[in-house]
Amino acid sequence: MTVVGPFGLSMQDEALDADVRDGMAAVEEALLDATKSDVPFITITAQHLLEAGGKRFRPLLVLLAAQFGDPHAPGVVPAAVVVELTHLATLYHDDVMDEAAVRRGAPSANSRWDNSVAILTGDFLFSRASQVLADLGPAAVRVQAEAFERLVTGQILETAGPRPGDDPVQHYLDVISGKTGSLIAVAGRMGAMLAGADEHVVEILTEYGERIGTAFQLADDVLDIASDGHESGKTPGTDLREGVPTLPVLLLRALPADPADQADARLRELLDGDLADDVRHAEALLLLRGHPALQRAREETLRYAQEARDLLAQLPSCPARAALEGLCDAVAVRTM
Repeated sequence: MTVVGPFGLSMQDEALDADVRDGMAAVEEALLDATKSDVPFITITAQHLLEAGGKRFRPLLVLLAAQFGDPHAPGVVPAAVVVELTHLATLYHDDVMDEAAVRRGAPSANSRWDNSVAILTGDFLFSRASQVLADLGPAAVRVQAEAFERLVTGQILETAGPRPGDDPVQHYLDVISGKTGSLIAVAGRMGAMLAGADEHVVEILTEYGERIGTAFQLADDVLDIASDGHESGKTPGTDLREGVPTLPVLLLRALPADPADQADARLRELLDGDLADDVRHAEALLLLRGHPALQRAREETLRYAQEARDLLAQLPSCPARAALEGLCDAVAVRTM
């Protein structure tokens, strides 16, 4: 049994394993080429996060989706490059908005240089993604444009917050659907579409991407609280410190307060205050790790992963489908 892709995903079919390995190597080479500039400083900043690593979840999904058509069709690898470049660009912008100091275990671009450099580097990557996309035809351009609108809308919804009367948990899930699910759905759609798969298959893999994308982000929410930072590549509790309401905190606030539970009462008190202080932040993180809300967040993550798996039952049984099912399992394992 060999291993390829994010989370140690195991490929049990040798032909699929070799195909995906070759595809990922081609994507990596194309990403390096797409992030080069005639201006040396831009090359350095554009390749900063690329060289820091990353799971390459979206390119892997493009390649696996392409297995339901012609996986060697000329547009498949470029499509994988487009979705990863777009994702990378959003990370540069996100780190500015979040004032993040670490990304993928390395200093964020905004902390290594400054906010202006990080924003402009993100813009540069968006432009390079557009150049690659232009060669994939108008249908691919439309798919990417619609997804990009959803992505930006999700970011704006997050920034604006829920309106009075909105369910904060549902609002957050809508944000995740836009910010994360949209681009991962594009990975599934682009891979299948550019490989010439049947329209029914394209739609299934698009919806699969939406579901697994949401599960992927919710797993990150759990990891932000539960991990030591090795898995996520970010400082644990970053969202908590910045007051960004992720699913565990939102679910906690949706639960009725129990005055008899001193740990619950103390955690709510900490969350209502300033967590910039290291001592208060560490205490809140410890208490949240032991709170039932974190387990509820895990269960919600597993629900979305299972919905993604259920969609795959409509596809023919094959090694690529088994690999996509393995992604569902891998996302779930991350939360344990």
